[in-house]
This record gives sequence, structure tokens and C-alpha cells, in this order.
Amino acid sequence: MQNAAEIRLAVDIGGTFTDVALEQGSGADVIRTVTKTLTTHDAPERGVIIGATKVLDEARVAAADVTMMVYGTTLATNLLIERKGSPTALLTTEGFRDSIEMRNESRYEQYDLDIELPEPLVARRLRLPIPERVNVRGEVLIPLDEKAVAATVPTLEAAGVQSLAIGFLHSYVNSDHERRARDILAGLLPDVEISISSEVSPEMREYERLSTACANAYVQPLISNHLARLESELERIGISCPLYLMLSGGGITTLETARRFPVRLVESGPAGGAIFAGHIARSLGIDDVVSYDMGGTTAKLCLIDDGQPHTSRTFEVARIYRFMKGSGLPLRIPVIEMVEIGAGGGSLAHIDSLGRIAVGPESAGSEPGPASYGLGGERPAVTDADVVLGRIDPQNFAGGTMQLDRQAAEAALSAHVGDALGLGASDAALGVSEMVDENMSNAARVHAIESGEIIEKRTLIAFGGAAPLHACRIAEKLNMPRVVIPPGAGVGSAIGFLRAPVAYEVTRSFHQRLSTLDAAASNALLEEMRAEALRVVSAGAGDEPLVESRYAYMRYVGQGHEVGVEIPIRIEQVRLDDESGGSLLAAFEAEYNRLYERSIPDLDVEILSWVLTVGTEPAPVETADIDHDVSVDAPIPDGSRQLIESATGETVSAPVFERDKLSAGQRVAGPAVIVETNTATVVTSRYDALIHHDGHIILDRRPDGILGSLGGLS
Repeated sequence: MQNAAEIRLAVDIGGTFTDVALEQGSGADVIRTVTKTLTTHDAPERGVIIGATKVLDEARVAAADVTMMVYGTTLATNLLIERKGSPTALLTTEGFRDSIEMRNESRYEQYDLDIELPEPLVARRLRLPIPERVNVRGEVLIPLDEKAVAATVPTLEAAGVQSLAIGFLHSYVNSDHERRARDILAGLLPDVEISISSEVSPEMREYERLSTACANAYVQPLISNHLARLESELERIGISCPLYLMLSGGGITTLETARRFPVRLVESGPAGGAIFAGHIARSLGIDDVVSYDMGGTTAKLCLIDDGQPHTSRTFEVARIYRFMKGSGLPLRIPVIEMVEIGAGGGSLAHIDSLGRIAVGPESAGSEPGPASYGLGGERPAVTDADVVLGRIDPQNFAGGTMQLDRQAAEAALSAHVGDALGLGASDAALGVSEMVDENMSNAARVHAIESGEIIEKRTLIAFGGAAPLHACRIAEKLNMPRVVIPPGAGVGSAIGFLRAPVAYEVTRSFHQRLSTLDAAASNALLEEMRAEALRVVSAGAGDEPLVESRYAYMRYVGQGHEVGVEIPIRIEQVRLDDESGGSLLAAFEAEYNRLYERSIPDLDVEILSWVLTVGTEPAPVETADIDHDVSVDAPIPDGSRQLIESATGETVSAPVFERDKLSAGQRVAGPAVIVETNTATVVTSRYDALIHHDGHIILDRRPDGILGSLGGLS
């Protein structure tokens, strides 16, 4: 629970900017100070210190007075995407060294004869087979050859291996061989980090488990070193409070857990954004939401129901084919489920081989950045298009800390886009913007359809430095009636870190059929999982009350994929018994019917995995409905600017309002621009803005602004 004496600091490292948020107090009395600084890719911790020092100075808070810090980073993700991790080896069961290269034989593009697959993180020469074998029931068929384990040392040393993954067949059932191999090599190679698959991802499906273990090992040395440097730098400037890390699943955890399982950090920044949007949805009493997070490098969308983001137990990183599912490296970790595309402010525009405008996934990042940054970038980015379209004030970018060069933006757009198509700089900028918005809108449509949801019935909550610039146009394309721009939108993910619970998820594969459910064994497993989660959570939860959720992942016998079902029995009150199979079956059929509108009679159901999460209570919210009846004086513009409207391509003189000067109940009719320190909200002519008494900008579509069946394409 938060109290008035707390001073909480959050830092989110993105591909372009490092966002920092500082909060003092709680509830309606919270005082928030935020800032942005360019990400320092050569030493990410330097950017953290720059941003933290800046925000502490602005808030007039001493570093020693900070009571809690939460940190999220894209470093693990970037290491995997850019293949810049540590030299890594894999020890695996003899005869299975090629499992991570053979994958699961699925093809993400069925008819592409030249299909490309991502290279394994571990080269074949460093995938070392070890004689041993355990069967699917955990019975030892071939004892571990300990001499063979020790004999790998010269090979590992000669290759300069800094990290090692150990993944034996069926170790999720019996991990003894993996643990023993780790003990042997830890004594012989004390400077090598070792990850074992039975701890990183203790689930069935060999390829996914080995891929996750290799990814954890691949990033572990660099992440561990980075976190050690960060801890040292924070102490140097006087911040000595507990440091927590944001996990991909939506909880925060201790530094030690993050060092052991850095693969769980891969989506930490986007997860914070989804938590932020969920908190806003609960505070406004909105049940059906789409969060839209657009930063400098990527844009992310997440479906949120009843204030809770959709979650998943699988994730793909480093997709190599148009962000297509199946073309990346699978990670079996708990994540907040979202769709992510290379469409951020730094995404670069070009003309493709078919003569069309294309944007991303390549990004200018923070170095050299878009052409308008004046840092050496020559190719046009989305930010350059936004400058030319009048959405960004070149003299007041990033809170006035950067001056942008409009002429450089126009020159880059003409040279790389406009000249090839016979367009001027303004039309080229409009084309780039429309392409980005359509890519994002299409991703949202597909994601909603795949999830069985109707996108038009949802509210769009937009945050991130670039999202408010594009939110109205995306809502137009998706025929969405309402958009919410919350306070602090420019650093939404960092604020989300401060709303996240201390939580940890534990997963175990334990195959059973409901018709022959072994209640005693299931209870023993769940108690063991609960104890593991409590060990992790108790270090950060203090005296806060804990909540617990338990899921069984089930399927009809013979199917290939499972459905997650919440266990309808609280085990601390009533343990599973011989009658529980019927309760689990009823819960499974209800969820199966919800997803597929049918069930299969007279077919047995099997449980593959159990998932248990322990965490603190989510941050409380005070619900405040959106009031449309408030009537106050119309706001007075602080100026005007020439704005090119995406829907019509026309240039209009749009009034400009400073967000801090707007009062609750005031309305702003589009077209208009509402500016703030770290972003700006573009109100198109089809939407009007209402200032909520909690500071949100509520954008409602005008009755005459209903769009056609083409999803808003004009």
C-alpha cells in the first residue's frame, strides 16, 4: 500500500528515450514529476542516472529520500534482436543437439519456398550432447554421465563461453540430471553463468523450453553486469532504496530474481504501459479497452477487460518476417499479451521494391535519430513527418530540451520518399503518417479478431511520446467512439511501473486426465509452487496482504493446444479431492464454450500444466465516471499553428492549448492541438475533447463523425 511519506521513482528505458517518473504521496494528493532523456545505448545506466538526477532536481527531492525504485528496460530484448548477447553453449541430451534448430517443423509462411528461419542463439559446435535419459514419467533410463559433463570444460574454455544453458529431455518432470550437471560445472567454471531449463521454463514442449533456456543464458551475463553497474551508480548519487524490476507478466520483482531470470524482462516496458492503461480503465469505470503505446521505436496494442490486460504464457522475440507469428524465437514465459509492430517516432520511411511508401521496422533510435534531430540522421522518420504535418512544435520538443530542424525533415522526406513519387514534402509526410496509422490499425483489427473481440466497441487509451499525436486518426480508422489521453501520457509505461503489484508466477507441467485425477499429487505440486512464489514475493511485499490465483491449462485428449481455466477451488480453504475432477471439467467446458461456442461431449479432458501466481493487491483506484454535463467557460487558445489533417489532406489553422491551463469540464473542438511537456494531443475535426476532473483528455467522436464500413479510410 502507498502512503503519503513514500517517494517512488520509476525508469523505463526505450529504444529512443529513457522515461522517468517520480511520485510523492498517494491518491488524489499525489504529486508527479516526469522527464525524458535520450537513451544512452553504449551505457544504458548512464541515461538512467541523467534522467533520475534531472527529475529529482525538478521535484526538489533528495536522492536519499526516495523510498522505492522500479526499473524496466528493453536491453534484454535488444540483445536478442541484435544478436549481441554473450558467447553461449548448450548441454543437452545425447541425440538431441539439433532440437533448437529443427524447431517444431511448423511453417509461418506455408507456400514460401525460400522461407527463412531465425538462427539458433547457440551455434551447433557449442551444442554439446551428454549421455543421459529420463522418460516422460521422470524415470531414469540412462544415468547422467558425470565424466562427460566434466569433459566439456576444455571445449567451453577454448570457445570463451561466458554463459551456459543446460536442457535435458523431460527435465520438467525430473530435474536431477540438470541440477547435478550445473553443480559439476559451477565448480569447474566459476565465472560462467549457468541456466537450467527446469528452473527457467519447467514445462513440456522441448523446443520452446530449450529456446527459453538458451535465451536466458544468452542475455544473463550482460544483464547481470548492467544491473550491477546500475546499482552502483544509484548508490553513488545517493539512491539506496530497494530496486525492483518490472517483469513481462505485469508484476515487479527483486533484483536477485531478475539476475537469475533476465529472460522475464524482455517485455518489461510494454507491460508497464498495459498496467498503466488498466489502472486508468478501472478509475474511469471502463470495461472494454484497447491500450495504445507508441514510443520512439515500436507501437504496442493490448486488449484490457475489466481493468485487467490479457495475458499469455508464450512470446516470440526477434521475428524476421514482417512481424509474422512463428518467424521468431519462442519464449515460454508469463507475459502480458499484446501485438507489437515497428511503428514508432523513430521508424524510418522508404520506398519499397513495388514503389510504395513503407515505414519500419528499422528505426533511427536515439543515435543518430530522425533527420530533424540534427544528430547526423539523414533518412526520414515518423517524427519528421509529424513535424512537417504541424503536429510537433520544432521549438518545443521533449519539454523544450531539444530543438528540431523542420527544413532537415522536409529535405529527408523529399529525397527518400517524395521525389520517387512526384510528391512534395507535405504530401510525402502525409503518406508516411497514413502508412504508419494504417499499419497500426490493421494490427489492432487482426489482434481483436484473433481474440474473438469487437474492436469498435472498445475505448482507446493512448500513451507514449508519439501515441497522442496519432490516436484520433487510428480511432477514426477503427471506428472507435472514444479515446482517452491520461495525464503523464508521454511517460505512461514508467507511471505504470508504480501501479504494478509485487508478484511472481510459477508454472509446472504435470500431465493428468480428469477422469483419473490424482488430487494428492496435485495438491503437493501446488503447495510446492506456492512456496516458491512466496520465497520470491516475500522479499519485496513486506507486510502487505497477498492474493493468489491458480490456473490449470487443459484440453480435450488428442488436441494440440490448451485452454487456461481458473481453478474453482481455493486450496488454502479447500484442497482438491476426488470430486474435484467434476468441478474442473465444468470450468473447462464453460471456458471452451466461451471461446469456441461449443463443447465436445463424451471426450476426456487432460491437464498439461498448472500456473500459480502470488502477489500483492493491485493499487487501489477511486472510480470517477466521465461527466458530460459539466459546463464551464470555453478555454482561450494559447496560439495557433498550421495543421495538415490526415483524413482530408487539407491545411487548417488549428488553435493550440496548453494542457496545464485547461480546467475540468472545458471542451476543445477539433481540429486543435493540446500540448504538454512530453507529448501533444492532436484533436482531429471528427472528435471533440473534454477535460476530465482527474486530468484525462476524453476525446469523443461527434455524432456526425461516424465513419464508413472501410474502417475510416478516407
